Amino acid sequence: MAEVTINGVAVDAARFPTPEAAAVHELLRQRALATGLVGAGAGAEALDAAIEGLLAREVATPEPTEAECRQHYAANEKRFTSGELVEARHILFQVTPATPVNALRAKAEVTLSDLLRAPGRFEALARECSNCPSGQHGGNLGQIQRGQTVPEFERALFDGAWTGVRGQLVKTRYGFHIVAVDRRVPGRQLPFETVRERIAGQLRERVQRRALEQYVRVLAGRADVRGVDLGAAATPLVR
Repeated sequence: MAEVTINGVAVDAARFPTPEAAAVHELLRQRALATGLVGAGAGAEALDAAIEGLLAREVATPEPTEAECRQHYAANEKRFTSGELVEARHILFQVTPATPVNALRAKAEVTLSDLLRAPGRFEALARECSNCPSGQHGGNLGQIQRGQTVPEFERALFDGAWTGVRGQLVKTRYGFHIVAVDRRVPGRQLPFETVRERIAGQLRERVQRRALEQYVRVLAGRADVRGVDLGAAATPLVR
């Protein structure tokens, strides 16, 4: 793999989940230095605080309007229910800074293919392969409600009415998951007023992510970026 550098500074990609994440962090570090938010010898904690201050100052995130919140509610009513449950299992292939991600994904894909042909092997393969403590219980996660897992895992569980082993891997910040849903318990619809703040938070996060992506592209366009492409990919986490 080519060395990643930002304005001639070599990036230690091994400390981050992906080379892109490492490059973004270095871009932001250099911007924080240039704007005087942090000194050259700052430690990790001070640097993180400076980057947070930088993003707060330079990345505008407008508040969602009432109309936008209501529109989102109307388009996603099934997501705003109370008492909806799924009984689920999973097998986690965990991504760590030292993990060869492509090889890990390939292993997860092969395991998923095996399970789709023989779903009865789920418990045995969870015990053998999963990096989650639930693996010792056959991957069993018990009953899950909305809001109890990270958003990307929740979307996979609750979007649709499917049961059995999901035909695609679920990618989260923790790694790659093989997911099975054994049973679904429907919930009751929540009124808009009850979930307005939750919707506003979701829309705010979406707008912020888009703004961050644009901000990183602008910084990358002004910098000498080598060994990684920050122009097309979505902005990864900066920490």
